[in-house]
Amino acid sequence: MFKNQYYYFVAGLPDFSFDSTKLPFIVAEFKEMLYDELKPDDRKLIDKYFLEADKENLLKLLANKDADIRDTGVYTREELLNSIASIKDSSLDKPKSLPNIFENFIKQWLKEDAESENMNWENLLTSLYMDYGIEAQNSLVSQWFTLNLNIGNLLAAIYSRKYGFDVKQVVVGNNHIAKTIRSNANLRDFGLEQELAYYDTILRISEDEDIYERERKIDKFRWDWLEENTVFDYFNVEYLFAYLCKLQILERWVKLNAEEGERVFRELIANMKKEVKLPEEE
Repeated sequence: MFKNQYYYFVAGLPDFSFDSTKLPFIVAEFKEMLYDELKPDDRKLIDKYFLEADKENLLKLLANKDADIRDTGVYTREELLNSIASIKDSSLDKPKSLPNIFENFIKQWLKEDAESENMNWENLLTSLYMDYGIEAQNSLVSQWFTLNLNIGNLLAAIYSRKYGFDVKQVVVGNNHIAKTIRSNANLRDFGLEQELAYYDTILRISEDEDIYERERKIDKFRWDWLEENTVFDYFNVEYLFAYLCKLQILERWVKLNAEEGERVFRELIANMKKEVKLPEEE
């Protein structure tokens, strides 16, 4: 299949490495540059990556229309709010169409009690988003979503067991690995040792007691995966997608220090305690 080539744009992009200490530009700036160059079909593909920001923004705006939101999403604050309003009131003109996963989520949010203790809205939307990304008609993009879903679910399962939480409640998505973990929540390896090629690698990383270094190793694993899976991609959308993913990783670490990493991790554990019910004592 013929692929669009972006020779001049790619040739002008600055190089950087995982250990770089400075950003060539932030992700928001690269997004503007990228969207000025992309052909329509490739832009739709890259949109799937930036919808991750929209996912967070939608959750915030459903709870508070004045909430601060990320600026790297596909949709503006006004577009998201107008979409929520039009779904709530069908007599209003429907604005720029949202992906079905967002529209269906908004309808469910409006139908249900958003404060219900029995519904983890963030996990629900994350699950919908990851499944949506995996369905991408591009091997690299689909595999990238699959990789991140698998890593996230495996780590969530490991830490949930460690802290006495219900493993099944923290696993999101509906791919084979997610279903395997749920079905084998009580097994030592969650049934993954023979199912997931990088099970042992992620398990070893999860055992590192230094939170900062553990997160660095996970992101380095992702970075190396991108390198390995784009060896023969030079000027196409796959190269640009990988460049974007690596830029996002670098931006995180340029901004993040060890103290902040500790705070983020403690906040994660606190949120898990709030959202996951511990099993009742017999």
